[in-house]
Amino acid sequence: MKKIIILAMGLFITGVANAQSTDKAIRFGIKAGANYSNIIKDDGNNDFKTDYLVGYHAGITLDIPLLPNLAFTPEALYSTKGYKSSSTFGDFTQTTHFIDIPILASIKLAEGLNVVAGPQVSFLLSTNNKFENGFGTAEQKIVEDDSDRFKKSLVGGVIGFRYDFSDKVGINGRYALDFQKNNENGSTQTPEYKNQVFQLGLGIKF
Repeated sequence: MKKIIILAMGLFITGVANAQSTDKAIRFGIKAGANYSNIIKDDGNNDFKTDYLVGYHAGITLDIPLLPNLAFTPEALYSTKGYKSSSTFGDFTQTTHFIDIPILASIKLAEGLNVVAGPQVSFLLSTNNKFENGFGTAEQKIVEDDSDRFKKSLVGGVIGFRYDFSDKVGINGRYALDFQKNNENGSTQTPEYKNQVFQLGLGIKF
């Protein structure tokens, strides 16, 4: 993770220097949208089915021109992920709350259309577990700073697109996958898995 942070800082400095030398402005923006998340189960006691969970993301973006068709576009997002699972005993929903730092390159393919890709570092904030059946609902919130169940930071990757309707407004879609597992000893209570999430959002540049 330290190497990725150092790389991000290097790319940021390079992007700023290049943008200044080419007289292209660095653009600040905001974005928000929907998440459609699930998990990819790994080894361990994970013999159960999961379904996708609808969540959301929101945060800030930078657009740093490097070349006419290439830009460095880092982001900082608050993002919810997780999954749902049903059994004869009831319905279980786990919602995880993250700060995601995508470190992306944006390549312009055609007017308005860009491909984005790059690594992502995710920092786990908290986990909400909900169990529902015919007798009622039970909920549990776990602040991950006080728990050693899951890794507090994960490295992953992002690939997707952005379509700019104008120089200020655009839509984006992407797929993000964790390269690291959330823990090393899976069970039905704390299953061993990797997060995956499809995102669709709206962005505004200033």
